[in-house]
Amino acid sequence: MGDDALPRGVATVGGGAVRVHFDGACQPPKGPGIATYGYTLEGEGLYEEGRGLAAPPFSERSTNNVAEYVAATSALERLRALGFRGPVVVIGDSQLVIRQMQGEYQVRTEHLHAYHEWLARLAREFARVDWEWVPRTENVRADELSKLALEEARPRARRLAPETVAPRLDESLDGGNEGEA
Repeated sequence: MGDDALPRGVATVGGGAVRVHFDGACQPPKGPGIATYGYTLEGEGLYEEGRGLAAPPFSERSTNNVAEYVAATSALERLRALGFRGPVVVIGDSQLVIRQMQGEYQVRTEHLHAYHEWLARLAREFARVDWEWVPRTENVRADELSKLALEEARPRARRLAPETVAPRLDESLDGGNEGEA
C-alpha cells in the first residue's frame, strides 16, 4: 500500500485533549449588526485559527449570542473535518453558551435552540467534550480573531447597512453581551 492510500487524520501525541478557544463579536452587541467569530484549536501537534462572519449582516440572527454559538460550532466542525474524534476542552468567555452547554442554564430564546442543538450534536461526535468558562482576559486570541473578522467585514457591511444602523457601526468594538439576544 502506498503512502497516498494511508488513512489521514489528526492525532495528538499521548492522546491529549485538543483545547478550543472561541469567541464571538457583534457591532452593535445586541444586533442586528455585524456578527463575527474567531477560534483557536490547540493540541499536541495541532495549532489552527479560524474566523469569519457568523450571520448575514443586519439580519435578525446578527447578535452577539449567535456569534458565540457559531464560533464554538465552527471550531468543532473544523476538528471534525480534520478527522479528530478524541477529547476536547471547549473554552470561552460567554457564560451563556458555556452554561447552556453544561446544562446549567436553559435555552429560553427561541432562535438559539437550533444553535444549541447543533452544537450538542457535534459535541457527541468526540470522545469527550468539557465546557470551560474563562474571563475575557484568558480568551485573548479568540477575542482578537473575532474582532479582526469584524474589521474585515465592516467595509462591505457598511454598504448594506440601513441608515438607522450605519452611525452605530463606528462605535467602539464591544463583543460583550451576556444576555440572550
